[in-house]
Amino acid sequence: MKVGISTATYFLKELTENCFSVIRLCEGECCEVFLTTFSEYEEDFAMLLKERLGDLEVYSVHSLNTNFEPQLFNPAARTRADAEKIFRKVCRAGQILGAKVYTFHGQPRLKKDAYFDPVKVGKRMFELGEIAKEYGITLSLENVHWAVFNSPEFFAECKKYCPNCGAVLDVKQAWQSGYDWREYLNVMGDMLTNVHLSDVKDGKICMVGDGEFPFEELIARLNAMNYQGPVLIEQYANNYDDYSQVRESVKYLKNIIGGINNAN
Repeated sequence: MKVGISTATYFLKELTENCFSVIRLCEGECCEVFLTTFSEYEEDFAMLLKERLGDLEVYSVHSLNTNFEPQLFNPAARTRADAEKIFRKVCRAGQILGAKVYTFHGQPRLKKDAYFDPVKVGKRMFELGEIAKEYGITLSLENVHWAVFNSPEFFAECKKYCPNCGAVLDVKQAWQSGYDWREYLNVMGDMLTNVHLSDVKDGKICMVGDGEFPFEELIARLNAMNYQGPVLIEQYANNYDDYSQVRESVKYLKNIIGGINNAN
């Protein structure tokens, strides 16, 4: 199992195109590319990123989802069509970079009592998943406390209608949603395509390895599920002061993975 880093970890510290050298410095084995604005969805920008990648693997792409992802579900056909054009740009960027997964948020829950029909969402996810497949990418819905997939129960129903899609476990977002990460993992099952990691201590997000999260248990569960993807460190930029702290988190995870593999 590889240990990677999301370029979102360096948001506001490095421009997207400058992140790959820092990921190498931090000893990441692969990455998720977080495309932060409309200009970064363009094909020429994706080509620039590809030139700077070197031998670093891009496992997944992620957009600044509030730019357009909510409108992919808009009831107005013209609005949906415009959003799909942008969606295809992100998929094309992912294809250029060799990404396997698109980390997707979908609709935000702007009101606490907002209701989203998991059947309707699932059917639309299927349509979008078919578009992503044209680019060799699996569209994967991430558990996010402020977005449509904020509870395990929602995905349990939604996934029945989008078997062509995947799921992304974010342990930080699970904690922020008030659910145990194990509940999300159980409902995702063999649809799991990606894992985002951070840590928590005294009710605050912190660097992987500096908090209380049971990473040994998570890695063991992922192995038992025959999970084939990487684990990706995705921190907020204010979680650390120096890139050496990110490198220490990478080493921490590699040691856990190596220890579990050797024990088996």
